[in-house]
Amino acid sequence: MPEKISLEVLRYRPEEEAEPVYQSYEVPFRKDWVILDAINYIKDNIDGTLSYRWSCRMGVCGSCGMMVNGTPVLTCATFLEKYLPGPIRVEPLDNFPVVRDLVIEMTDFMEKLKRVQPWIVREEEKPLSEGEYLQTPVELEDYKQFSMCINCMLCYSACPVYGLEPTFIGPAAIAIAQRYNLDNRDQGNQQRLEILSEDDGIFECTLVGECSAVCPKDVDPAGAIQRFKVAATANWWKSLLMPWGNK
Repeated sequence: MPEKISLEVLRYRPEEEAEPVYQSYEVPFRKDWVILDAINYIKDNIDGTLSYRWSCRMGVCGSCGMMVNGTPVLTCATFLEKYLPGPIRVEPLDNFPVVRDLVIEMTDFMEKLKRVQPWIVREEEKPLSEGEYLQTPVELEDYKQFSMCINCMLCYSACPVYGLEPTFIGPAAIAIAQRYNLDNRDQGNQQRLEILSEDDGIFECTLVGECSAVCPKDVDPAGAIQRFKVAATANWWKSLLMPWGNK
């Protein structure tokens, strides 16, 4: 095993340079180190000006997503050993504006997420005296996969449609919408379906599938989108065959 490995990190300091530049750092190689360990080493021992996001180091918070050798990954779950002998190129996530170095602007994603109402919608609440809303293990299993999304935005970075059409509501927002639509306690299915059937919604997707390929939690956003397409198509046919049902 080598003693050191090289990281080529994309730097962007708007007060110093008009365009991003690559800066090379030599860091110790350790078999148990992930990319984030190496970046933290740079920050702590070589260059304290390097900017990036991270929090939990456990693949839960989703904040340390970056491009590593051209692929969006969670840097806390990606080992240096995978990229031997190096160098390893580290860049901010694709398809997002860069604030500084490896830090992206995520406002667009947060606004899209809010549009799909990622919470349980009730038309009316039952009295507290009737107890909680019960859910069987089978009902939980129906949406559990989509509930695993950690909002890391790797799928947006991998999505060619979002790269070309930034208005596309995007894979994570659609998967999270599906999480609530499949929850037996929720009554907001029709509202979300109308939102996602708009011009920037599910039918923008061309089913490349890269969103599911890079998802660190196996959420399968591509699958969620296809389920929504089926539901939207069925809803459209129903409106033609039974127009009185929509009045």
